Amino acid sequence: MRTIHSPSAMTAWSQRLRREGVVIGFVPTMGALHEGHRALLRAARLKCDALVVSMFVNPIQFAPTEDLATYPRRLSQDRTICREEGVDVCFEPTPAAMYPKGFQTVVTVPSVARRWEGETRPHHFGGVATVVTKLFGVVRPDVVWFGQKDFQQCAVVRQLVKDLNFNIRLIVRPTVRERDGLAMSSRNAFLSTEERRLAPMLYQALLAAQRAIKTGMADPKTVQAMMRKVLEAQPAIRIDYLAICDPDTLEPLDRIDRQAVILGAIRLGSVRLIDNVLTRRTRGGT
Repeated sequence: MRTIHSPSAMTAWSQRLRREGVVIGFVPTMGALHEGHRALLRAARLKCDALVVSMFVNPIQFAPTEDLATYPRRLSQDRTICREEGVDVCFEPTPAAMYPKGFQTVVTVPSVARRWEGETRPHHFGGVATVVTKLFGVVRPDVVWFGQKDFQQCAVVRQLVKDLNFNIRLIVRPTVRERDGLAMSSRNAFLSTEERRLAPMLYQALLAAQRAIKTGMADPKTVQAMMRKVLEAQPAIRIDYLAICDPDTLEPLDRIDRQAVILGAIRLGSVRLIDNVLTRRTRGGT
């Protein structure tokens, strides 16, 4: 496995392989890899000739009040996981390499990004879209893999790929969960013992909504009230948002009469958790 730090060296490596007809797969990460990332790497390894993983904690997607300084960094462990999963290149640029002096371009996807995470973290998706655009330009992949846990991020990237005519295939893999249902996340390590006990309740609330919709409940407000009741039973949980949306536009639905995505975000202490499930009403629902 090779480690590359320079964007220009990364591009040179990719261009050489592309001239030879090699299919390049890419999994962008911020490091602190867990079993969810490992599942992405395994899926990617089966579908490409050469696999690149980026590990870059992107400073421009964090607000000044967020956890950039404390975001977990475990490069040695991350490289071990990559080596075990057959990664060909770990791309590990520095912030100065990605955003040199004088850098000023920002990429935005305003419609898809404006709600939910975009309202709670208005700086976030501009940083995500900008770094993803740069990474695509540097790595030059044929196929990229993302996890469904960050559903709105996937929608932003999908729109970006379409609008900017990237000749890239985007694959979104299902969320990988702990045994109790908690979506795997690098930030789970910051949960206290009691917070970790409560954390799966977000997924439980989403599943309750999914069951209600599948059995015919069509009013989003009623379903949202059901989820809120589940979560408000625990005073330690603070709800950021609960929403039932069109999975492509992420606009809220007035009536659940087609496929929908149920989105949720909560806070436990200093930790913010997001999750989602897809659902569709069964025939004969009212």
